[in-house]
Amino acid sequence: MENIVSNSRAAHKHVLYRQAAQQVASLISGVDNPVGALANVTAVLNDTFSHYLWVGFYRVDGDVLKLDVFQGSPACYTIARGKGVCGTAWAMATTLIVPDVHNFPGHIACSSLSRSEIVVPVVREGRVVAVIDVDSDSLDAFDMADREGLEKIAAIVEPLL
Repeated sequence: MENIVSNSRAAHKHVLYRQAAQQVASLISGVDNPVGALANVTAVLNDTFSHYLWVGFYRVDGDVLKLDVFQGSPACYTIARGKGVCGTAWAMATTLIVPDVHNFPGHIACSSLSRSEIVVPVVREGRVVAVIDVDSDSLDAFDMADREGLEKIAAIVEPLL
């Protein structure tokens, strides 16, 4: 029974991410205000997914990630390459899903409420230019549906970053 429920949740997430991707593409099309466009992207994601505690962007600036547009509680301003989940995803240039942030070596606790996290690199011409960071207050909140959906969103927003 649990497998059926789990598969149903994943299928529902896929539908929601597909709809969110369409909305994001529509919202940023022809927009010459990257900050406003990314603000709308984070609002769409935050409003669509109830398992999100925090969602935002960190941009690569030299050897650090700098806080950009987000929805949620105050966050860390800078994150070094290879540090925490965001810095590690940047250094590895790969999506990281962390079921329990307290078990991630070097996790940076910007919020004590965060229990799990997914970080998706935004890549341009083979280089990470930003990451999408999403936290949840539930353990093991993110799965392959989140990964696939957020990677599509990252590809759509890449021209803004």
